[in-house]
Amino acid sequence: GNDPVLLYDLGVLLDDMGRKSEAVEAYQAVLRDDPSFADCHYNLALLCEGLGKPREAIQHMSEYRRLTAAR
Repeated sequence: GNDPVLLYDLGVLLDDMGRKSEAVEAYQAVLRDDPSFADCHYNLALLCEGLGKPREAIQHMSEYRRLTAAR
């Protein structure tokens, strides 16, 4: 499969460039490969919030908190 870290970096880059919907797609691809990628959930939560998708934002933020609580 794809390298989740490379895809994550791509998502960050696209987000920085203002290509939000493409960043969302990259982050979603990461999570399909690695659902426990906490930072990806966090970034996706912020993106979804900015794109007016509060339900998805809350979902990813709670998943981020769940994954990082164990650290």
